[in-house]
Amino acid sequence: MNESNEERAAARLAVTPFAAVYPLCLNKVVRKGRTKAELHTVLCWLLGADEAALAAHLEAKTTFADLFEAAELPAAASLVTGTVCGVRVEEVAHPLMRRIRILDKLVDELAKGRPLSKVLRDGAA
Repeated sequence: MNESNEERAAARLAVTPFAAVYPLCLNKVVRKGRTKAELHTVLCWLLGADEAALAAHLEAKTTFADLFEAAELPAAASLVTGTVCGVRVEEVAHPLMRRIRILDKLVDELAKGRPLSKVLRDGAA
């Protein structure tokens, strides 16, 4: 993704409520045999949040920009590499887009049946 496309995508996603994308993530993992609880474990790990905070973000329709501004990403999030939609996560320059790509990659890994401990980079299961 070139820089101008990345900036446009980041600007669009910055104002998108996380709650608008959450059902898509949930449907993806459930369709592949994973559970809502597993998805929440991944989301809470990535955001440095608990279930109550995650529920509050969903209820308040927190934007991606505000969601990741409030997040305390674990150090192990930097270990998330690979491709999402043909884009290498580790090569995404825009900070918000990189965090969104990390989120997308973790959901993909969960949906593909990767063990939860591996998805969380052995952080906590």
